[in-house]
Amino acid sequence: MTVDPNAATQGFPPPPAERPPSPVRYLLPALVAAAVAVGLGVYGKTHDPAGTAFNLAGFSSTGAVKSWLATVAIFFALVQLTSALMMYGRLPGPSWSSTLHRWSGRAAFLVAVPVAVHCLYALGYQTYETRVFWHSLLGCFFFGAFSAKMLLLRSERLPNWLLPIVGGLVFAVLTIIWLTSALWFFRTFGVTT
Repeated sequence: MTVDPNAATQGFPPPPAERPPSPVRYLLPALVAAAVAVGLGVYGKTHDPAGTAFNLAGFSSTGAVKSWLATVAIFFALVQLTSALMMYGRLPGPSWSSTLHRWSGRAAFLVAVPVAVHCLYALGYQTYETRVFWHSLLGCFFFGAFSAKMLLLRSERLPNWLLPIVGGLVFAVLTIIWLTSALWFFRTFGVTT
């Protein structure tokens, strides 16, 4: 018996058409981001501020510690921005720019966490002044947006524009947080350790 390879196949279903990505894949990171941001805000608002959470030897105050750690975090965020531009071909860069991007992001996050812990535990969510209000609001938003970005990294078939938009939002928010805290501290009290 011979089989004609050009004959139409009958009895086999056609291959399934590719379905567009489900909106649920974007909804879950958004819900997690909202839960993280609101949870941090509620904790900061309901927690009685302790006044201080930590201090490091060699620094004159917790404000100086926080300001310098925040400055280190913004430095690594700038490395993140530069390496992201290299990864997306907007800047020339080495083949290891994606590794630099991952590790600078980890470093920025690890340096930012003690600052956030101090802010929430020692100071709480405060609204007594416009600068402080925006700092508190955006601090909570930052960790929510960061959580969403980490979840989106694991998603497959994302639109090409989504990750750069979320990453850019995280960078912009961290920059505003730094401007309303570390830069304000250095301008008010001087560049001290």
